Amino acid sequence: MDIGSILGLVLGLVFIVLSILISANFDVLAVLRFVDAPSVMIVIGGSMCSLMIGYPMQRIISGLKALKKVFSPPDLDPSEAITNIINLANLARKEGILALEETARNMEDKFLQKGIMLIVDGTDPELTRNILETELSYLEMRHASSRSVWDMAAALSPAWGMVGTVVGLVNMLHNMDDPNAVGPAMAVALITTMYGSLMANWVSIPFANKLKMLGGDEVLMKSVLIEGMLSIQAGENPRIIEEKLKSFLSPAMRQDKEEG
Repeated sequence: MDIGSILGLVLGLVFIVLSILISANFDVLAVLRFVDAPSVMIVIGGSMCSLMIGYPMQRIISGLKALKKVFSPPDLDPSEAITNIINLANLARKEGILALEETARNMEDKFLQKGIMLIVDGTDPELTRNILETELSYLEMRHASSRSVWDMAAALSPAWGMVGTVVGLVNMLHNMDDPNAVGPAMAVALITTMYGSLMANWVSIPFANKLKMLGGDEVLMKSVLIEGMLSIQAGENPRIIEEKLKSFLSPAMRQDKEEG
């Protein structure tokens, strides 16, 4: 569970409510002034309708399912991946490439399992690289597809907020002869703008950014595995393989691995 994502949403709401209370001299009823059902319908409903027009439903569903990674990101540790590769390299060096087959059958990582089985089957190294890199490229495309839903939501929600603002202004101008109606109509107009900004900057953009970061981490992990597996296939020394793969790590991660 990613505590940062949960804290970001909860603390964001807390800060917004506190700012409303402080500006209203802690009048609790002031919070209710910022709750408006028509504004929610315009911003969230309008944004969802635009997404349904612009994307197939399956892609929208994939974008929603991707939120699971935001709150419960997969455990991606390149250092651990390097350790696994070195263990496989040592096994292959001692007992031969065919000894990896039994180990591969018990692997949870399907990508690593697939690569090892290609090696065991004697697949040409260039073909092995092409197969694994093709799978990696399509993985990136799937990640980008899910992330694009939230990028689009971030672009749409402020625009729908402006639509709500125009609706509120039209109602206000229509009731200019009634001073009591001008204030509430103007309030609705401004609240809708606020909802649109919150939807974009508090939800959609952070979600898209987190998905982009996690996708990059997964690509890095699989890139380490590809280079490691090809090095095993080439029969390179495990120590040389380790030094090669550590070049994928940041200096801090590299130092942690060396200390570990």
